[in-house]
Amino acid sequence: MLKIIIPTIMLIPTAMLTPPKILWTTTTTHSILIATLSLQWLTRTYYPHKNLSPWTGIDQTSAPLLALSCWLLPLMILASQNHLQQEPLSRKRMFIMTMIAVQPFIILAFSATELTMFYISFEATLIPTLILITRWGNQPERLSAGIYLMFYTLISSLPLLITILHLHTQTGTLHLTMLTLTHTHNPSQWPNLFSTIALLMAFMVKAPLYGLHLWLPKAHVEAPIAGSMLLAALLLKLGGYGIMRTTILTGPLSTMAHYPFLTLALWGALMTSSICLRQTDLKALIAYSSVSHMGLVVAATTIQTHWSFSGAMILMISHGLTSSMLFCLANTNYERTHSRILMLTRGLQPILPLMGIWWLLANLTNMALPPTTNLMAELTIMTTLFNWSYPTLALTGMATLLTAAYTLSMLLMTQRGILPTHLASIQNSHTREHLLMTLHITPLLLLILKPELIS
Repeated sequence: MLKIIIPTIMLIPTAMLTPPKILWTTTTTHSILIATLSLQWLTRTYYPHKNLSPWTGIDQTSAPLLALSCWLLPLMILASQNHLQQEPLSRKRMFIMTMIAVQPFIILAFSATELTMFYISFEATLIPTLILITRWGNQPERLSAGIYLMFYTLISSLPLLITILHLHTQTGTLHLTMLTLTHTHNPSQWPNLFSTIALLMAFMVKAPLYGLHLWLPKAHVEAPIAGSMLLAALLLKLGGYGIMRTTILTGPLSTMAHYPFLTLALWGALMTSSICLRQTDLKALIAYSSVSHMGLVVAATTIQTHWSFSGAMILMISHGLTSSMLFCLANTNYERTHSRILMLTRGLQPILPLMGIWWLLANLTNMALPPTTNLMAELTIMTTLFNWSYPTLALTGMATLLTAAYTLSMLLMTQRGILPTHLASIQNSHTREHLLMTLHITPLLLLILKPELIS
């Protein structure tokens, strides 16, 4: 564990002290080295925990997410080079340091074997993201977006803290390895039902369940590109991961806790997909699409079967890479046209033909075409839900249909059609952007060759 966490923390003085000429190159190469080191966590073991220390340990559930979070740091640094071009040097350093500061907290949150540790790092990821959104956002509305994000997260995670303390007084320990052995729960009683709901609530807000998702589109639209990638690819996964961890503790959920979450998740997948169909703002469209995908994850994790857990895991990983790639593409358009409105950025394929390929690939993975892990995940989740209760098939089927519809409409709007007259001259796409898209899409296409790494 420490051989990843310590280099990540040492990246902060690196970003402070490197000469300005090689600032971007050193931080990027250092973080890529860390990311390649972190791939060793994906190796399989027969033991329940690898690299076990008193506070952290790596599981089959957390290893893929840890590798993903290390993988995304160099990509965030690569993506935010262009919009920091005009800023003074001190601000560039501050931005890079804020991006790096999130990383140790996320690693700790994904690998914590102790609930208080998990709670602290889960909350600490909020601070750097808040700084990123409210300081480097594009419009003055970023302040209200930051307030939304902060209050949604804080209000929902206060019951979580109280429940953790309550668990501690009941069982005397908060280690996950110990808590799985002590079954004090009888889910039919009221206090236990309330504690289950309080445990799940914070994660439901974080992995936005429909109805608690209002902070997400706001935060995504106002955030800079690194903030968007961070939110979409890692912070939403914290929610899904937390649900996975705590549902193992609570044992089988009682039906009173089950049904509202499941219906909200599936109905929300349907609703947000139909919201996407009439969305004018590109970033808001991608944000709502991630709400609908995470709805499937929430639905899968509440029914608690082996299949559904592995499907939710695969969907979290592949959705992290896909939506991050879509945000990068939206950002390349935004940097050239300075507008996120779909009507004003039409028909870009004749000007940027290579970007057209990336748009096509990203959209096809987003709507789960066969050779991608997204399809595998959605199929496993749908089979488990169908096995659990037949009528869910209608909801999930409608949701996939609508997903395909809005993804294709996004592709056609941005790439096809007549070029607007105000876009006569825009700069070419850089090698940096192509590298960024390649680093997003290659893990997605390679993972289908060995999907047991992430299931």
